[in-house]
Amino acid sequence: MDRFDAMQAFARVVETGSFTKAADTLHMSKTTVTQLVQQLEARLRVRLLNRTTRKVNVTADGAVYYERVVRLMADLDDAETSLSAAAALPRGRLRVDVPSPLARMILMPALPEFHARYPDIQLDMGVSDRKVDLIGENVDCVVRGGEITDQSLMARRIGDLQLGVYAAPSYLQRAGTPQHPRELEDSHHRIVGYLWARTGKALPYAMQRNGESLNIHGRHVLAVDDGNAYLAAGLAGMGVLWLPDYMAREHLARGELVVLFEDWQLESMPLYVAFPPNRHISLKLRVFIEWVAGLMAVHGPVVEGAHA
Repeated sequence: MDRFDAMQAFARVVETGSFTKAADTLHMSKTTVTQLVQQLEARLRVRLLNRTTRKVNVTADGAVYYERVVRLMADLDDAETSLSAAAALPRGRLRVDVPSPLARMILMPALPEFHARYPDIQLDMGVSDRKVDLIGENVDCVVRGGEITDQSLMARRIGDLQLGVYAAPSYLQRAGTPQHPRELEDSHHRIVGYLWARTGKALPYAMQRNGESLNIHGRHVLAVDDGNAYLAAGLAGMGVLWLPDYMAREHLARGELVVLFEDWQLESMPLYVAFPPNRHISLKLRVFIEWVAGLMAVHGPVVEGAHA
């Protein structure tokens, strides 16, 4: 039995709650993972996991051992990295998932510089706004807008996206230019709905002006769950949009969008990198997070004291 492989298999079963999922993320067979954990229990003479036909739960002894295994694997990784100057360069496969507009407008244009700096990192980037099972899908981190509601994840706020309200000239010619946000609730006005992954619903937008606060739901004939599609629908004149500045700037300059309600304030949208807890932050993940944070310092810097 390779003790490191056995400890890694055990840790992944704890994190995924399943021998099958652990085997998938480790690229092993379920039989191999099961045998490794059984051999580890035999060596320690302790039951680490309680198994039923439906789920796997860690025992009290297993929970204590898991915490030590995670620290041990992190220390081993640090030791190997520090021993060799060559190993100090981050390398290996990194799986991330990012929102589609952020990928297209900010990350992709900057990727040649990232690759030049870290040529040995293989970046597998999922581009979506969907909810991602980081453990089950073996994803190292996700970048997401809005507050992180999954308390099982670790998160770092890397930006605050300033929002505005926009519409295409074709829409305004057809429906007229609203002078007050409440007009978006009228029967002749339409918004483009955005379906949030965590709820599957379009949420109201909070707006403020001189002590007046509103939550605008609006009416839509189209709702989408992808940021690029949301923007495209607005550009096509399907309705009013709420957009981060970085998404609107280029289209505003070309006259493809018109800003509305400039005297109203919208709360900024926090942008987070989220990753699994009790998982060592590898050097390759650390440099990716710092790279994205550096880009957002230009496009949407963190507002200190916001979202406390």
